[in-house]
Amino acid sequence: MRLVSPSLEYRAAFFALYQDLETNDSINAEYYREGIDDFDAYIQRLADEANGINLRKDYVPCSHFWMVDTKENILGVIRIRHTIDNPFLCFEGGHIGYDVAPSYRALGHGKTMLKLALPIAKSLGISKALITADEKNHASRGVIEANGGEFIDIVMGKVFPYPVARYWVICEADTCS
Repeated sequence: MRLVSPSLEYRAAFFALYQDLETNDSINAEYYREGIDDFDAYIQRLADEANGINLRKDYVPCSHFWMVDTKENILGVIRIRHTIDNPFLCFEGGHIGYDVAPSYRALGHGKTMLKLALPIAKSLGISKALITADEKNHASRGVIEANGGEFIDIVMGKVFPYPVARYWVICEADTCS
C-alpha cells in the first residue's frame, strides 16, 4: 500500500470509494460529493489547497492523499493540514484527518495510512501533530494510539457537537510508530 496524491487517473477508483461511502457511511460521503459533481475541478481544488492557493474561508493549506492498494483501489483518504492556526483546527479538527473506505475497515488500513502520513507531516514542518477522534470512535482512537498517540484530553466539540478525544503524535522523518 502507498499514499498517492489525488489525480485524474484515479477517477474510477474515486467513484468506487464514493459509492462505498454513499452506501455504507452516507454522513461522510457528503464530504466527497464535490468530486462526483465535477471530478476535474475537485482534483484542482485539492492541488490548490496543498499549495495554499484559492483557499476557502477559514481553510489552511492542506495536503490530501489517497491510500491505494496494488490494484489501485482507494482504501482510504488522509488529509494533512500544514498548520492548525484557527480556532476550529487547534481545538477539535487537528493536523490530520482521515477516512477509511467502509469496505476496507477493521483490516488495519487506518493504522497503515496514518503511519505513512506521519513522515510527510514531518516534511511539512510538523514535529508534533494534533489528531482528534470522536470519543466513541474506538477504531479511530486505536489508529491514533497504534501510531504513538499520547492522549491529551476530551473536549466538547463546538463545530461537531459531541465529545472529541485529542492526541499528540510525534512525527519522525524515517519512522513513526
